[in-house]
Amino acid sequence: MATVKVKRKKLRIGIVFLVLIMLSLFAYLGYYLFENTIDDRIKNIYVIGNKYTKDYEIIELAKINNYPRFLSISSNEMERRIKTNPFIKEVDVKKKFGNQIYIYITEYNPLFYDRNNQKLILETNKDLVVEKMIDDIPTLINPVTDESVYKNLITKFIKINDEVKQKISEINYIPNEVDKERFLFSMKDGNYVYITLTKIEEVNKYLDVLSTLNNKKGVLYLDSGNYFEILN
Repeated sequence: MATVKVKRKKLRIGIVFLVLIMLSLFAYLGYYLFENTIDDRIKNIYVIGNKYTKDYEIIELAKINNYPRFLSISSNEMERRIKTNPFIKEVDVKKKFGNQIYIYITEYNPLFYDRNNQKLILETNKDLVVEKMIDDIPTLINPVTDESVYKNLITKFIKINDEVKQKISEINYIPNEVDKERFLFSMKDGNYVYITLTKIEEVNKYLDVLSTLNNKKGVLYLDSGNYFEILN
């Protein structure tokens, strides 16, 4: 009888061992099928709202340029990485059905290009070294030696609406004995505008003034008055 008990015990141990092997095999097979049969990689990436940053730059920052597995990266992680770009003001990443990624971008506006130090000035008072000029951005021609005036120029320039800003070609700093915050804007249409920083919002009326000039060219004085001098 003892011999039979020992054999039954060995048989039960063998069965348990075989079951464990089978479970391990099924677990490995299931993992293999999940990894190699079920395609959970990102299918499409959409970048929306960007103007100054390229799609590929944002995708590379998010580290999804190689279309990794959809569940391997979180929206918060992608947002954190994208916001390291100084152009990015806000970013919202949405992961949607069908393994699709939507990246909604809000950028800081560039104000002007400072030719003296070859930097692009953003509305946040950040400056960026850029490889090439951005279209429709005014260029500051000469240095503003007074630091307080320079900072005030950035602060006040934000108040110029985009439609008028795009018509400014060059910014020249030309202070006089009366006004150390005096500038001359050279417009792309051939006109000129004198302005002082305390009245810079008056530039937003430029298009209205332009409509009354019957294509005449001249100088608009908004620094010490409000009149237009026709050039011969």
